[in-house]
Amino acid sequence: MVETEETFLTGRQVEVLELREEGDTQREVAERIGTTDSNVSAVERAARENVRKARRTLELARRIRSPGRITVAAGTSFDDLVERIYESGDETGVKIEYARPELYGRLYEQLETHTDRNVLETDVEVTITDDGDVTVAPA
Repeated sequence: MVETEETFLTGRQVEVLELREEGDTQREVAERIGTTDSNVSAVERAARENVRKARRTLELARRIRSPGRITVAAGTSFDDLVERIYESGDETGVKIEYARPELYGRLYEQLETHTDRNVLETDVEVTITDDGDVTVAPA
């Protein structure tokens, strides 16, 4: 069993997740640990929510520590968005990890539901990490 000390998961949550990852059904897990299917379901749901929150916390911490953060207004074209990202990288001394076509693809993948014909429909926050990774999210 994995150590749970100083994590967001309880020992029971880790146990359930490990058994589920091994391919056990919720019923099989319940039988193995001496509880009900519905309890296993609740424990698994809580564990997955804790994992999701931990990931979001890590992403937030990464964004806070990032040398480049800019907000780009709705109505901005993808061409201008890409240009702003490269300018921010230059200003902070960070080489953007992606070539222009790759960056376009990455941005579109992350913002597809927030664009119309390569124009932002919502404000977005762009984060540039020390290693030149770029993430975007609605502001």
